[in-house]
Amino acid sequence: MAVYTGILPITQDETGLAVVMGHEIAHAVARHSSERMSQQMAAQGLGGVLSAAVGQSPTVTQNVFLQAVGVGSSLGMLKHGRSQESEADHLGLIFMAMAGYNPDGAVAFWQRMDARENSASPPEFLSTHPSNGTRIADIQKQLPEARTYYKGR
Repeated sequence: MAVYTGILPITQDETGLAVVMGHEIAHAVARHSSERMSQQMAAQGLGGVLSAAVGQSPTVTQNVFLQAVGVGSSLGMLKHGRSQESEADHLGLIFMAMAGYNPDGAVAFWQRMDARENSASPPEFLSTHPSNGTRIADIQKQLPEARTYYKGR
């Protein structure tokens, strides 16, 4: 895993960096990259099967149908990506607490991220990531659990 210096102004300190590291480690532990690869292969296979089923001659109906299927599968993969990001946020919160970092620092990190991104983010339903507001709300709900793993440093 690598951390680029561009994130450091947002992390600000060790606890902020622990939020990022815990999140990225959670992706690896949960094998999210393997899941994404499997989903992409399944979507491509489904597209090929549907294309063959609709027929060999390209017609307007066939093109519209296949585009609709493509958009639907893309939106489905975006939602699944958001689910993986939320899972990584949750597991990362636990991992950082187990490593001795106060999980309450995750809220401040995501608030800084939100202030930095401002309105530059696409609507949540068109993104592979939950909005920062959603992340903050979810993390606040998960803090009681994470605090049980936090023993301080």
